[in-house]
Amino acid sequence: YVATPLAGLLNVKEKIRLKATPNAVLEKFYASTTKHPKQADVEMLSKKSGCTVRQVERWFRRRRNQDRPSLLKKFREASWRFTFYLIAFIAGMAVIVDKPWFYDLREVWKGYPIQSMLPSQYWYYMIELSFYWSLLFSIASDVKRKDFKEQIIHHVATIILISFSWFANYIRAGTLIMALHDSSDYLLESAKMFNYAGWRNTCNNIFIVFAAVFIVTRLVILPFWIMHCTVVYPLDLYPAFFGYYFFNFMMVVLQSLHIFWAYLIIRMAQKFITGKARGGLGVVEDERSDREETDNSEEEEEAVKNGPLSNGHPVLNNNHRKTD
Repeated sequence: YVATPLAGLLNVKEKIRLKATPNAVLEKFYASTTKHPKQADVEMLSKKSGCTVRQVERWFRRRRNQDRPSLLKKFREASWRFTFYLIAFIAGMAVIVDKPWFYDLREVWKGYPIQSMLPSQYWYYMIELSFYWSLLFSIASDVKRKDFKEQIIHHVATIILISFSWFANYIRAGTLIMALHDSSDYLLESAKMFNYAGWRNTCNNIFIVFAAVFIVTRLVILPFWIMHCTVVYPLDLYPAFFGYYFFNFMMVVLQSLHIFWAYLIIRMAQKFITGKARGGLGVVEDERSDREETDNSEEEEEAVKNGPLSNGHPVLNNNHRKTD
């Protein structure tokens, strides 16, 4: 109700996709065996289906493209995540900014384990936990990316951390960790939205800010301040117990994922700085995304039929015929 009209206002344009011609033999192989047949499979399917090898290859390219999420679906996903992360970050800061442990991390453990819980902390926890459960349930239907397994590990680790910190009364540490994570996520989602809308400069500028915030919060503040707070300070007050080891082990898992994602972000930043990003100078592209394939063979056919020019201009139509 909100993201779709917003996509129209931002002029989010869908690429025209050529649909694969219905073919029972190829469809059965695609669904039951593999979406990426080897050359021997292509030749075998060519004989069975009565199509040429080139037609079989083109069919599989188009069929894979049909299963990929549309630009509008990506925009809608980025929109609702941006909305949540922004509201969650503002709410998180409102919950912790006036608390003494926001400024002095030793205050996190003052009086532990008997620490009172405020209503604002309760609702912050419930909303964050609900959100990550929803991500875990919807990950199969959301835009699928290359780090699908890492995403599942991240969601499970986050749910365990939030739940365990609740049970062990690590509420103060938990609110700091959640607010820290939300500080950069809304920037990434807004950069994606502008990227899908074709606002390249805006997207790139936001991405620079996102990369800086992500690296500072996830690779500096989290390990050297927050994890230091959860690993070192508690030992001054009480002997280590199972919960202490378990909580910090899950923090290490989360930090490992941050290092993995930081690698992807640095790769994108490197392409941006060197001007090698896809689609022109400095166009940010999500390294996790599964790229859409093009029909190169069809482009060649069009060049033969129509020549290199159409209406006095080069043919630049995303490798699709104008009629499609």
